[in-house]
Amino acid sequence: GITSVENKIEIPSHYILKQNYPNPFNPVTTINYQLPYSNYVTLKVYNILGEEIATLVNGEQKAGNHTIAFNASKISTGVYFYKLQAGSFTEIKKMVVVK
Repeated sequence: GITSVENKIEIPSHYILKQNYPNPFNPVTTINYQLPYSNYVTLKVYNILGEEIATLVNGEQKAGNHTIAFNASKISTGVYFYKLQAGSFTEIKKMVVVK
Protein backbone atom coordinates (compact mmCIF):
# COMPACT_ATOMS: atom_id res chain seq x y z
CA GLY A 1 0.00 0.00 0.00
CA ILE A 2 0.93 3.64 -0.37
CA THR A 3 1.46 5.59 2.80
CA SER A 4 0.81 9.29 2.59
CA VAL A 5 2.78 11.46 4.98
CA GLU A 6 1.48 14.98 5.28
CA ASN A 7 3.84 17.53 6.72
CA LYS A 8 1.49 20.43 7.32
CA ILE A 9 2.95 23.71 8.47
CA GLU A 10 0.42 26.31 9.52
CA ILE A 11 0.93 29.47 7.48
CA PRO A 12 -0.73 32.52 9.06
CA SER A 13 -3.30 34.32 6.92
CA HIS A 14 -2.05 37.79 7.83
CA TYR A 15 0.73 39.71 9.58
CA ILE A 16 0.56 39.79 13.37
CA LEU A 17 2.90 41.44 15.83
CA LYS A 18 2.09 40.25 19.34
CA GLN A 19 2.66 42.04 22.63
CA ASN A 20 5.97 41.07 24.20
CA TYR A 21 5.87 38.75 27.19
CA PRO A 22 6.52 39.32 30.01
CA ASN A 23 5.87 43.07 30.04
CA PRO A 24 7.15 44.91 32.09
CA PHE A 25 10.33 42.83 32.05
CA ASN A 26 13.90 42.54 33.33
CA PRO A 27 16.12 41.69 31.61
CA VAL A 28 14.70 39.38 28.90
CA THR A 29 11.39 39.44 27.05
CA THR A 30 10.01 37.46 24.11
CA ILE A 31 8.48 38.96 20.95
CA ASN A 32 6.31 36.79 18.69
CA TYR A 33 5.13 37.64 15.21
CA GLN A 34 3.57 35.93 12.22
CA LEU A 35 4.32 36.31 8.53
CA PRO A 36 1.87 35.11 5.87
CA TYR A 37 4.60 35.29 3.18
CA SER A 38 8.36 35.02 3.03
CA ASN A 39 9.63 38.58 3.22
CA TYR A 40 12.48 40.88 4.08
CA VAL A 41 11.88 41.64 7.75
CA THR A 42 13.24 44.18 10.20
CA LEU A 43 12.44 44.19 13.90
CA LYS A 44 13.97 47.14 15.74
CA VAL A 45 13.79 48.62 19.22
CA TYR A 46 13.55 52.38 19.80
CA ASN A 47 13.69 54.56 22.90
CA ILE A 48 11.06 57.15 23.79
CA LEU A 49 12.92 59.75 21.69
CA GLY A 50 12.64 57.54 18.61
CA GLU A 51 16.33 56.63 18.58
CA GLU A 52 17.10 53.12 17.38
CA ILE A 53 18.79 51.14 20.15
CA ALA A 54 18.71 47.57 18.83
CA THR A 55 18.13 45.59 15.64
CA LEU A 56 16.69 42.16 16.44
CA VAL A 57 15.92 41.01 12.90
CA ASN A 58 17.25 42.29 9.59
CA GLY A 59 16.88 39.89 6.67
CA GLU A 60 14.79 37.43 4.70
CA GLN A 61 12.45 35.27 6.76
CA LYS A 62 10.11 32.47 5.76
CA ALA A 63 6.35 32.59 6.26
CA GLY A 64 5.18 31.28 9.61
CA ASN A 65 5.53 32.03 13.29
CA HIS A 66 8.69 33.63 14.63
CA THR A 67 9.97 34.19 18.17
CA ILE A 68 12.76 36.57 19.18
CA ALA A 69 14.22 37.12 22.64
CA PHE A 70 15.31 40.66 23.54
CA ASN A 71 17.81 41.15 26.34
CA ALA A 72 17.59 44.64 27.87
CA SER A 73 20.41 44.20 30.39
CA LYS A 74 22.40 47.03 28.75
CA ILE A 75 19.60 49.59 28.65
CA SER A 76 18.00 51.58 31.43
CA THR A 77 14.54 51.42 32.98
CA GLY A 78 11.88 53.03 30.81
CA VAL A 79 9.41 52.78 27.97
CA TYR A 80 10.61 51.44 24.63
CA PHE A 81 8.96 50.64 21.32
CA TYR A 82 9.51 47.76 18.94
CA LYS A 83 8.67 48.03 15.26
CA LEU A 84 8.13 45.19 12.82
CA GLN A 85 8.44 45.94 9.10
CA ALA A 86 7.77 43.27 6.50
CA GLY A 87 6.99 44.34 2.96
CA SER A 88 4.30 47.02 3.22
CA PHE A 89 3.32 45.93 6.75
CA THR A 90 4.45 48.03 9.72
CA GLU A 91 3.37 47.73 13.34
CA ILE A 92 4.70 49.27 16.54
CA LYS A 93 4.12 48.12 20.12
CA LYS A 94 5.24 49.47 23.49
CA MET A 95 7.28 47.63 26.10
CA VAL A 96 8.51 48.57 29.58
CA VAL A 97 11.91 47.75 31.07
CA VAL A 98 11.97 47.71 34.89
CA LYS A 99 15.17 47.27 36.88
